Amino acid sequence: MMGYVLYQILVIGCAPFIILSLLCKKRCRRGLLQRLGLRLPNIPAPGQPVLWVHAVSFGEVATVAPLVRALHDRYPAASVLVSTITETGREAVERHLAGIATHCYLPVDWPWAINRLIRHLHPAGFLLVETELWPNLLRVLRRHDVPAVLVNGRLSSRSFQWYCLVRPFFHRVLSCLTLCLVQSERDRHRFLRLGVPPERVYRTGNMKFDQSAMLSEGLEPSITLHMLGVQPSERLIVAGSTHEGEEEALLRCYKALLRSFPRAILLLAPRHIERTQQVEAMVQRYGLTPLRRSQLSAFPIDKHIGQPRVIVLDSRGELAQIYGLAYVTFVGGTLVPIGGHNLLEPARWGKPVFFGPFTDHCLDIAELLTKEGGGVQVAGEADLLPLLVKAFHDHAWVETMGKAAQQLVHAHRGVVERNMHYLSILLDPLLKDRARP
Repeated sequence: MMGYVLYQILVIGCAPFIILSLLCKKRCRRGLLQRLGLRLPNIPAPGQPVLWVHAVSFGEVATVAPLVRALHDRYPAASVLVSTITETGREAVERHLAGIATHCYLPVDWPWAINRLIRHLHPAGFLLVETELWPNLLRVLRRHDVPAVLVNGRLSSRSFQWYCLVRPFFHRVLSCLTLCLVQSERDRHRFLRLGVPPERVYRTGNMKFDQSAMLSEGLEPSITLHMLGVQPSERLIVAGSTHEGEEEALLRCYKALLRSFPRAILLLAPRHIERTQQVEAMVQRYGLTPLRRSQLSAFPIDKHIGQPRVIVLDSRGELAQIYGLAYVTFVGGTLVPIGGHNLLEPARWGKPVFFGPFTDHCLDIAELLTKEGGGVQVAGEADLLPLLVKAFHDHAWVETMGKAAQQLVHAHRGVVERNMHYLSILLDPLLKDRARP
């Protein structure tokens, strides 16, 4: 109980700073009243039961989208509401789940705001994606007898170490979960260590496998090389979700690679597009020509053909498709201690995946890619250049790696089905005759 008291003091005491932060960030002003708990979202269909899914941002929404569709198919009489924290999350709901789910912003974890929202929605069930463990949210859900399920659950090493330091408090928080459907045996073991009963924790796998397999079946990228101003004779290196410190390393490797392969083109996709101007200036400092993706149609591309250049991706939602145009790929958040981003996005297109040593957020996928020959992990920048040189010399090796990566994606699908098995056992009695067999 003391842990909750201290937590309430923290979230209430920080209220002025939270409000000021939301006001100062332009991207947070949309839906501000919902974020502060002052405006309630519209109930999708009054009189129908509500299934509430919470996903933080774009990546989590894209991951959970196949499961949301499966819930919609099984419970057609229920309304699905997806809450997010970020603006990119809202965009993902509207893009991937139009006509299937409606969107709202999750309010700050103040007890009165959460209690008001839950009384308004009266959800039949609540699903949270990956690691969104908000203490007041889970506690109020339990008080209202709403089953809360963690799907695609994971605990990074850093989070696990922190939770262990305050284990009694997080034991109480996790006790509010009715079910934990986790990505790996490592995650399952960590939840058990934190006190979740074994009968509530099941390893079902990573839903990103299903997301990637579904998106790549029988499809071609919706973006073409021509749209990027890249000729068939040029080879594109796509470095996605990069962070500060990684772009510099990639630019140094690219400049060295150009000595042997002058028709190589680099595309940098910073994780946060707000850094576009910073990355563009960095490219210029290295004596290279930067071209923003959003401005390519406005430039006469012909004069750049055959010349080294760096495309800076300054648009949201295109990276997953652009990976399909790559010769080789690099996934960011791995050369610097971030923990790594989605390694399966390039793998689903049959592209080799290069990544650095920091893969705590995607450890199991990194290990599988390395084991099956679909990806290569480098210790640092010094190892990346020889790897790129080898890839540009050995096209057969690149093709073999790409096939292995794609086969890995398809071999591990079925996670949504396994999650639906456990969810239907829980939700069918609550929704009674509203489930399709």
